[in-house]
Amino acid sequence: MNNSSPESVDSSEEITDTEDNEEEDLGVLDDQRSVILHLLSQLKLGMDLTRVVLPTFILEKRSLLEMYANFMAHPDVFLAITSGATPEERMIRFVEYYLTAFHEGRKGAVAKKPYNPILGESFHCTWDVPREKVRPLRTTSSSPAPAAAAAHSAQTSSNEGLGSYRLRFVAEQVSHHPPVSGFYCECKERRICVNTHVWTKSKFMGMSIGVSMVGEGVLHLLDHDEQYVFTLPSAFARSILTVPWVELGGKVSISCAKSGYSATVTFHTKPFYGGKVHRVTAEVKHNPSGTIVCKAQGEWNGTLEFTYNSGETKVIDTSKLPVIKKKIRPLDKQGQYESRRLWQQVTTALKAGDIDEATEHKHQLEERQRREGKQRSASSSSWKPKYFIKEGEGWVYHNPLWKTK
Repeated sequence: MNNSSPESVDSSEEITDTEDNEEEDLGVLDDQRSVILHLLSQLKLGMDLTRVVLPTFILEKRSLLEMYANFMAHPDVFLAITSGATPEERMIRFVEYYLTAFHEGRKGAVAKKPYNPILGESFHCTWDVPREKVRPLRTTSSSPAPAAAAAHSAQTSSNEGLGSYRLRFVAEQVSHHPPVSGFYCECKERRICVNTHVWTKSKFMGMSIGVSMVGEGVLHLLDHDEQYVFTLPSAFARSILTVPWVELGGKVSISCAKSGYSATVTFHTKPFYGGKVHRVTAEVKHNPSGTIVCKAQGEWNGTLEFTYNSGETKVIDTSKLPVIKKKIRPLDKQGQYESRRLWQQVTTALKAGDIDEATEHKHQLEERQRREGKQRSASSSSWKPKYFIKEGEGWVYHNPLWKTK
């Protein structure tokens, strides 16, 4: 295996991604409904679905590892966190980024399930973010003068990529039972990186399926020597027999021990009768004084309203935020365990509507994984990930920015 830093992926080979995450179909077809009914008849409430093979037609044409990359669809907002002038401003910017991070990964109205990554599978991409785009979602006095920004913009358009920050992303499936993914993202110039490990724990709940994202992430702002520890919400696939849809639920926390600021974000599931869908509320608190410095409410895939203790308010429409496309190497340049290449035959068959062919290719990948697992058991060797190292309960990228500063 080659040298395993994200730099080992030759970014000069990357091209702007043209895949669209929209899922076009209109719900479950009659013949598919009978397959789901048969499957549901064999499940018990509360049952762990980790080992249950779900029908191929509910798959989403991309790996879960790639879905995690879509949390970074607004890299300009992410990179602006570290230029907040105070610890309070940086925590607020992180919460603003966090609340806008989910809508791009869940674009289609129809709930579909990303491919379960194979052990050892990885996904690599980068974003080139024009420097003049890195500014907070609300204006503060520290923003650059318009003339300087305009001059910078002219320079950037004439030298594309020259006036850009580069953000690198790598995700890897580090464990199969339980299914754990690690993902890491860094921007060297801004001295900012994030390391996350997630165990997707799915459970059958009658007419819906719940997926807990167990684990945590840590955002490192090296210029400020701050670490922000955060958790992730659960996802629910509702109405699985008709037109399935996804909602997020649960309370998540974000905390920075050094500054004493923390935030709680609550994703509200829709009440049984009435009520809005996709609601989210948040508050940012300065723990030593107990002061709430910012509150937010709205929809995570719609409009979010922020109220700051200065009395200022700000509305962010997630659907109008510009999406910066990720760059990814073409399939013929990817290693055989990189997500798009690994799953390409399943994806091609699904796009062509050939469910049987897709099922067969998926089955072959799963069988290979089982075979390799048996061989490891027989020789008493354990799986060693390429990019992540186990530390305590979590997984940490092997060559993170905070070790190389």
